[in-house]
Amino acid sequence: MIIFNDTVIVEESVHQKWLKWMQDVQIPAIMATGCFKKYQILNVIDSPNEGVTYCVQYYAENLVDFNEFYSKHLHQLQQNHNNEFENQFVIFNTLMQTVD
Repeated sequence: MIIFNDTVIVEESVHQKWLKWMQDVQIPAIMATGCFKKYQILNVIDSPNEGVTYCVQYYAENLVDFNEFYSKHLHQLQQNHNNEFENQFVIFNTLMQTVD
């Protein structure tokens, strides 16, 4: 399994609005691409950063599915995120593979 992880540090003043938008808009749009089989949202409880830190993990069956997402959908979805919460978050991505 391939896991695409978004770690997002959101300003505390907007983190509840951000979480609702992610659950209602952004994650459904990402899942609608068909490139991922499931997702999960985690709250980092011991983050040393200011703001609220979340990890959103998307699970793809293989690199082919992830690469399709990356090449066809990622840019526009990142732009949507930036348009909605410009200058109110910091994000970094990690691509991981499960070890059986």
